[in-house]
Amino acid sequence: MKDIDRALADISDMRSQLAAGTMFRGFGPAVMALSGGLAALTAVSQLLWPDLLASDHTAYIVTWLVTAVLAGCFISAEVYARSHRHHGGLADTIVLNAFEQFLPAGFAGLAATLVIWKFAPDALWTLPGLWQVFLALGIFAGARSLPRMVRWIGGWYFVSGFTVLMLASSASSLSPWLMGVPFTIGQLALAGALHFAYGEFHADTK
Repeated sequence: MKDIDRALADISDMRSQLAAGTMFRGFGPAVMALSGGLAALTAVSQLLWPDLLASDHTAYIVTWLVTAVLAGCFISAEVYARSHRHHGGLADTIVLNAFEQFLPAGFAGLAATLVIWKFAPDALWTLPGLWQVFLALGIFAGARSLPRMVRWIGGWYFVSGFTVLMLASSASSLSPWLMGVPFTIGQLALAGALHFAYGEFHADTK
């Protein structure tokens, strides 16, 4: 029985090592382009209906959180479908490995949002810049299992995040474009990077 347990443990370790060395193909170019389109649509909507979607910092942040959740649902569904199509039996292990790489930055972004919202609402104007910085950190953390070009997208979000913090700090105010422009450019660039790396664009390409 011990030999069987040891063999199973060795197989599990080999699967983990193989997953760690495999390029993650769960992120599809099409859905990343879609998320960029959602960012542009949200920014335009806030400009057209500011009293409803950007009347204050809370309304502004909630609008973008809804957009982020919607984009996250699309991306998660695509990750599940593409991973099982491209990675076969290793799909679950590879997805878990990718999740573990992005988790610290994602958790930090969520924690910062909750803490600022609860204890420092006057600092809500910092969240768009911080979100972009945390996203950059997540991209860099997962860079080893993603195409090399994706690192440039991480650099974009890193620079744009601190630029947004500087621009917003002048009057502690938030423009729809402080989120719309960085995320539209970043997600469309990410879609392009994945397209060239994978040699595909449509989500259903096999």
